[in-house]
Amino acid sequence: MYYHETKMRFLGLLVFLLGFKSAVLAQSSGWNQFLGPDRSGISQETGLLAKWPTDGLEIAWRVNGGVGMSAVAVAKGRAITMWNSARGQEVAALSLKDGTLLWTTAVAANYENSMGDGPRATPTIAGQQVFAYTGEGILACLDVATGKQQWSKSIVREMSGRPAEYGMACSPLVVDDMVIVTAGGQGKAVVALDRKSGDIRWTAVNGLPGYSSTALLELCGESHVVAFTAMGVTGLRPSDGKPLWSYPFPTPYDCNTATPIEVGGNVFISAGENHGCVMLGVTKQAAAYTVDEVWASVDVKSVMRNEWQTSILLEGYLYGFDNVGSAGPVTHLTCIEAATGKVAWTKTRFGKGNLIAADGKIWITTMKGELVLVAATPEGYSEIGRQKIFSKTRQNVSIADGYALVRDDSHVICIKVK
Repeated sequence: MYYHETKMRFLGLLVFLLGFKSAVLAQSSGWNQFLGPDRSGISQETGLLAKWPTDGLEIAWRVNGGVGMSAVAVAKGRAITMWNSARGQEVAALSLKDGTLLWTTAVAANYENSMGDGPRATPTIAGQQVFAYTGEGILACLDVATGKQQWSKSIVREMSGRPAEYGMACSPLVVDDMVIVTAGGQGKAVVALDRKSGDIRWTAVNGLPGYSSTALLELCGESHVVAFTAMGVTGLRPSDGKPLWSYPFPTPYDCNTATPIEVGGNVFISAGENHGCVMLGVTKQAAAYTVDEVWASVDVKSVMRNEWQTSILLEGYLYGFDNVGSAGPVTHLTCIEAATGKVAWTKTRFGKGNLIAADGKIWITTMKGELVLVAATPEGYSEIGRQKIFSKTRQNVSIADGYALVRDDSHVICIKVK
């Protein structure tokens, strides 16, 4: 294993804490956006399955959907996602209770791509608004109750950017009275818009957008919008987009896709294509920020190469998918110590999938259509249960109100997990 440690730092107990933020991440109850309320991939639900039911999981409802890669956002009794349809790229709201279709709104023509059709980004529910980002880079704001469009902006075109090769995949991030997405262009790879009007508030960062969704992280006692674009990761001041710090991390094919994670005040980034991962220490002296590698594990023997999946931090350990090769078929499920990058365990050739955490367990969706429940422990891989429920999907489950929701290219499925 190639392992290079450039700086030792006492991190103490590495528990992911969502501290008080000077900028506020707009939240709803449930699972209101990509990777959950604080974009960490961790649900606060408790009292969920402790063991696998003898007769298998109970499906609360299964309804017809459409082709797309958006996950399901859940808030206000609604499950909202996006797909291609006869009317174009639609945002669709379903009743969490029984799957009844409440409304659909077409926001752009159908999106088609050689790597798979349909929109990529997950809608974000914030207050009475829903924000949806299409495959070609149109950002639409809808009313959560009715689906009525409030405004729409062709962000990539307006920024004179170029759509990402495999489609725009950044799920909208709502901070205070702004909504933030990636776009691409000179000084316009990251764009913040006014939530009410859609007017541009600020732009930042040069270069292509990549595929990662931005996150609001607490660093040095302050809120930073952290954007992982094609050329690297940048911390931005939320109020005006001023770049505070940056770290270059170019990946073949611009495939920086996973969301940055806060780890005890540090920042973890990872990419596939045999690139690897780095734990970054961000410090501040006077008004200046510095970035150092706490540890790095890059190249073909890296300990963690997240292809499109974001790793999960639980009690000082990172759980994630280590993808071998250039989008190759070999994928390991791995647990590493966050403080050092040392491997705790690896389930070799687990296969491609995605994951979140809830109630002390790892909830995994596989490309084979299985839901797999794994104990979140650094002691070793311990599988609790596995069941084929859906067709091929790249997205994680969304857990809210005792249900786990997932979609494939044909259906949206709601599973009882309480």
